[in-house]
Amino acid sequence: MQRQRVVAVVTTTSVAASGRGSGYVVGPRLVLTSAHVTGPTGSPVEVFHPGHPQTYCGRVVWSGTPGGCDDAALVVIDDQAWRPPPGRAVRWGRTLTYRPGIPCESWGLPALVQREGRPADLLQPSGTLNPGDRYVGDRYVMAVTGTAPEAPMDGSSPWAGMSGAALFCGDLLAGVITADPAGRGHSHLEAVPAYVLHHDPAFRAVLGEHSAIEEREGVVLEPIEFQHLAEAADPAAVVVPGGIGVSPAGLLRARRQIVPFHGRQDVLARLNAWADLPGFGALLLHGVGGQGKTRLATHLAGQLAAAGWGTLWLRPNASPADLAVIADTAAGLLVVIDYAESRTDQVTALLEAATRLESLCPLKVLLVARTAGSWWHSLKRASHTNGALLEHAPLIDLQALEQDPAERGHAYRQAALAFAHALQQAPTLAGAGESWSALAAALPLPAALGTAQRGNALTLHMSALADLLDAATGATAVDGGHEAGWAEAAGVEDRLLEHEERYWRSAAVVFGLYDRTRDGLVLPQVLTDALAAATALGAADHSQALALLARLPALAEQSTAERRERVRDWLAALYPPTDPHQPWGTLQPDLVAERFIGRHLPARPGLADRLTIGADTAQAVQLLTIYTRAAGHRVFAGSLDAALTALCARQAAVLVPAAIEVAPQAERPAPLLDALQQMLNVPDLPHTTVQAWHDHLPQYSQVLAGWAVDLTTRLTTWHRDHQDLPNLALSSNSLSIRLGDLGRREEGLAAIEEATDIYRKLARTHPDAHLPDLAMSLNNLSIRLGDLGRREEGL
Repeated sequence: MQRQRVVAVVTTTSVAASGRGSGYVVGPRLVLTSAHVTGPTGSPVEVFHPGHPQTYCGRVVWSGTPGGCDDAALVVIDDQAWRPPPGRAVRWGRTLTYRPGIPCESWGLPALVQREGRPADLLQPSGTLNPGDRYVGDRYVMAVTGTAPEAPMDGSSPWAGMSGAALFCGDLLAGVITADPAGRGHSHLEAVPAYVLHHDPAFRAVLGEHSAIEEREGVVLEPIEFQHLAEAADPAAVVVPGGIGVSPAGLLRARRQIVPFHGRQDVLARLNAWADLPGFGALLLHGVGGQGKTRLATHLAGQLAAAGWGTLWLRPNASPADLAVIADTAAGLLVVIDYAESRTDQVTALLEAATRLESLCPLKVLLVARTAGSWWHSLKRASHTNGALLEHAPLIDLQALEQDPAERGHAYRQAALAFAHALQQAPTLAGAGESWSALAAALPLPAALGTAQRGNALTLHMSALADLLDAATGATAVDGGHEAGWAEAAGVEDRLLEHEERYWRSAAVVFGLYDRTRDGLVLPQVLTDALAAATALGAADHSQALALLARLPALAEQSTAERRERVRDWLAALYPPTDPHQPWGTLQPDLVAERFIGRHLPARPGLADRLTIGADTAQAVQLLTIYTRAAGHRVFAGSLDAALTALCARQAAVLVPAAIEVAPQAERPAPLLDALQQMLNVPDLPHTTVQAWHDHLPQYSQVLAGWAVDLTTRLTTWHRDHQDLPNLALSSNSLSIRLGDLGRREEGLAAIEEATDIYRKLARTHPDAHLPDLAMSLNNLSIRLGDLGRREEGL
């Protein structure tokens, strides 16, 4: 809860039952308070920050029923002297379980702390709430910690003036304080829950109209009890002095919804029908990068919030063990897992939790991925639970949004005007003679709108934004020939990156890392290398970030420690982290980041090798993921494949295990598979290395099936040559399974027969050690015989 957002609300009419109360700023000029404080819609009010003399005029733009179940109001401050408070956007929440003792707090201006002749003062009560209290009446009840205040002699409530204060549970706005309930000795406070307010379309419309542009769509109710599992809120656009002032690429972040959502009505109908089914359900939404998957998921979450659902965007580093608490869900919950192909352990843990769900409330898991390939089939085979819950899960292959080229012109105009409005709210470009909206309106339609690539939602939006920025900066003239020629050849991502570099330079000046007079228009090489390192490998914490930067030649010396810290802070200013423990965020959207890496790493020979040395598993996986995606871009036309394969071969100790993990998830795994095969063909490859790679193999993968057989065959041969019977039996058993996955059943039978014969011999002399192994091999022998139709022998 942010103290600077707490205000006093004073009505200037006699209509309201109470003339003074508390409020909380939930938008740049929007205050949430109580209806019995303000009066009906249209009523004039004044607000002020406690401790400050200046008051600001406002008016009620939405009002519930004073004393009713929706006793809340929204006030817009139309006073020109008002300055919106800084800080992150407000996040809304609701309880999803019946767990008692949920911590909560509030800030307000109750009568018990006011003194005549002194400025209005604040109180910060804290306590707990039990979701079952006043369940039927749709109220939250805060049990205030500490001794209850005494009632004044006149019989009024000591909490008078607290009405309208925001009730927070952790980081989530859960409700609006409305009453000091009778019969509780002033030890409790009642609140209107946020889910009651969000159920009203008029409330949501006003909230959207008066919110910051990046908050206007997709407002969701996050689960209070599960907020430790939630992906942190997307940081708002960051402003730096000079240049354009904001990250152009940041305006394209899917969950900001700068461009209003439109279309997809048929897909939304399917998703809502799926959500309406009782109990658990999983659905895979897949499509190529930039197709609009995350935007669609955000819009669906916003629609479900209107029906009182909670939405959990599961954070990538949430421990699978922590997900068991999802089984306590007692109200509608949508769990979104973005990049699901790389988070199969979390999916499996969620499915296990779903089997323990006791209520009949809907629990829906929306998996978002680029493909429905090998990783999806492997996930379904990972456990009995996975198979049972995912076997009939719907799959939606998201196609291009603007199939009709004629419709793309309207979508292009809409996107350009939306970006213009967003840029108009940021510091404008120096020297721009026209407003952003005027520039957007004057843009000619690009000739390339007829190409198939412009049916991709993100590509269309990138085109509109790049054209708008070109027009503002006086870059290459925006006309049909320009867009149809140069941009199609080089990629619209390149044009955006040119504008993004202006943003990088502006921030570098602020941090003392760039001198315009000395460096001209080119950002120093060390800074673009640092950007590549942060984008391609990332860092889990500040210590790892500094270690990563120290692998850059220009920052390697101990004498540059202070400069490394400034570079780290510069990166954090460019792309703020959503987790305070992380050193920086990421360049988004993915297509822009992948284009940057695909362009920069080949241009800097040796850089990827230096960054890889010392990388941990997570960094190696991130590097190969983004490099593999970049290699698959149409604009590179396969030109990065050889470099990627060679990098994996040179840095095999770090990158081969990562390649084993990334290849099954990749849309185009060929460069990684080539590297894996090259390394396996090395004649003098140490046995310990082969064993380590074998231990990294997933239980099943279509993509790796052939390589897994070759790897296991080599391992089995080594054990046979060295007469290592226990490990020979073990590897022969594994080889049998791998051969079966490829349909090579006769060879698979021979391998398991060899394993079974060895285990029989071992079990005769050491039964305690090897009888379980014999049982395992007999089970697999039965399966192999059954696969070949020899069922009696299998029995």
